[in-house]
Amino acid sequence: MEIIRSNFKSNLHKVYQAIEEADFFAIDGEFSGISDGPSVTALTNGFDTPEERYQKLKKHSMDFLLFQFGLCTFKYDHTDSKYITKSFNFYVFPKPFNRSSPDVKFVCQSSSIDFLASQGFDFNKVFRNGIPYLNQEEERQLREQYDEKRLQSNGAGTLSYVSPNTSKCPVTIPEDQKKFIDQVVEKIEDLLQSEENKNLELEPCTGFQRKLIYQTLSWKYPKGIHVDTLETEKKERYIVISKVDEEERKRREQQKLAKEQEELNDAVGFSRVIHAIANSDLNEFKEMTTCVFPRLLDTKLMASTQPFKDIINNTSLAELEKRLKETPFNPPKVESAEGFPSYDTATEQLHEAGYDAYITGLCFISMANYLGSFLSPPKIHVSARSKLIEPFFNKLFLMRVMDIPYLNLEGPDLQPKRDHVLHVTFPKEWKTSDLYQLFSAFGNIQISWIDDTSAFVSLSQPEQVQIAVNTSKYAESYRIQTYADYVGKKHEEKQSKRKWTEDTWQEVERKRLNTQCISYALQNHYYHTNSLTATSTAGKRNLSPSPEEADLEARISGEISDTEFEQTESCAEPLSEGRKKSKKLKRMKKDLSPAGVIPDSPAKLFEVPDTW
Repeated sequence: MEIIRSNFKSNLHKVYQAIEEADFFAIDGEFSGISDGPSVTALTNGFDTPEERYQKLKKHSMDFLLFQFGLCTFKYDHTDSKYITKSFNFYVFPKPFNRSSPDVKFVCQSSSIDFLASQGFDFNKVFRNGIPYLNQEEERQLREQYDEKRLQSNGAGTLSYVSPNTSKCPVTIPEDQKKFIDQVVEKIEDLLQSEENKNLELEPCTGFQRKLIYQTLSWKYPKGIHVDTLETEKKERYIVISKVDEEERKRREQQKLAKEQEELNDAVGFSRVIHAIANSDLNEFKEMTTCVFPRLLDTKLMASTQPFKDIINNTSLAELEKRLKETPFNPPKVESAEGFPSYDTATEQLHEAGYDAYITGLCFISMANYLGSFLSPPKIHVSARSKLIEPFFNKLFLMRVMDIPYLNLEGPDLQPKRDHVLHVTFPKEWKTSDLYQLFSAFGNIQISWIDDTSAFVSLSQPEQVQIAVNTSKYAESYRIQTYADYVGKKHEEKQSKRKWTEDTWQEVERKRLNTQCISYALQNHYYHTNSLTATSTAGKRNLSPSPEEADLEARISGEISDTEFEQTESCAEPLSEGRKKSKKLKRMKKDLSPAGVIPDSPAKLFEVPDTW
């Protein structure tokens, strides 16, 4: 089912129902790009840790947009032994719904756009009809603005067209705009005198002219008219003025607020289905992911693991779907629910998000059912909540990492010894052939480039590592160290940098709090105020006071009583937003844990290996 802005609200209940009744669902996305820096292949290497891989990919992907989100739900029909599917294709685009809403800037990667275009992707549906969305912080800010506006409208005599900068005295109008404003006033006078006309539409004009009109009318006509700004199909903004009594004015004001509330709810849009994940480190990413998806399964990881690894040669989605139709697998019996379009895998509608989600689900069903063949007696249908599936949950496949197969969402990541790996630094002009020549005496090696002057070299035997290190002791053009030494030095540099940052921050924070507290104490000491207030002066203080200021503070601090300093403890800030967010996520995770979740237990038949 195709979901765009015009039919999103009317079909939202179908989406909720499909998710609620599903045994499991598959998702897919199409984006405006993959990496805004080096290619993913050049950016990553085979010895990245999960943390390094995550940070690299995050750094170069945060400014891309999700264009299309595919969702396909699967519900098993025990009577007919088949799955009932419901697929959705959401076109999403963060269109600003008014002038105060976020105007998102994003990046496009030409190769990604070219690829989507070659697959028949409809960009017009994205940009003209995409479902808007807001992240939680954007939604919070807009709702605060709305609540403030609503409170103002309920105040005594506040008019809908009164801007924050209006005055109760005549407005100073620039010479070049006087004729324009005089003409507007003349038209309004004619409207007020007319018994037939109730409304007056002014011609589209500039934002500055509209501001002058609002300011003039709020002073000249405090009652008797209602002013509103509308927009033409060509995005031209114009003003409509209506004759109204006070009761009608309030009614229209309430209508306007209700419309703005509806627009705000519409702007939240796709966020009702899934919230964007951004600005988090690896642990927060894991926590947020498991909050939204408590039981997440990666079909690529599943296909790369025993008992599938030896019988599946290609784990790309299209090839995997084809392989799972062949022996020893059995393609599942599926049927689209009534009112939902069906997909034909023979036509291969690849890179339509809904179709990709659909065949992802088919792949999971085939592999899950194959696990049932190892039971005694064999089981034809394996539920998505079977213990046979447990080893694969909440692990994300890591591509092109030699010895860490997955990112573990539910705990610490694997820590391989890598006692056969060396870190090598060399001149910029060196090529891969130079490294092979350097290590020619050590047999088969694997090289993973880090940058232009360093690489990891994997030897076939750990015993060879120390020999290689010893050979570089007297070399002038290159240096070799063990992987453990490399990690240790990197950790020391990180700790040293972190300590410097923390010490610097603590010193800055101490000075800031001291400045605020002394400012308060001075106020309390001299003016005997009983309440703690933040003054604008304190907020603008330089963190490095002048000698005169420092001397003054030193003299004054000797005069301030202990009681007054005790009162300044309230200067200390509350928990940081990050810590609050982390606690909130932990509560969310606890609340979102589904009833009847199978407790963690070791699988008897299959295990996802610690190393490949």
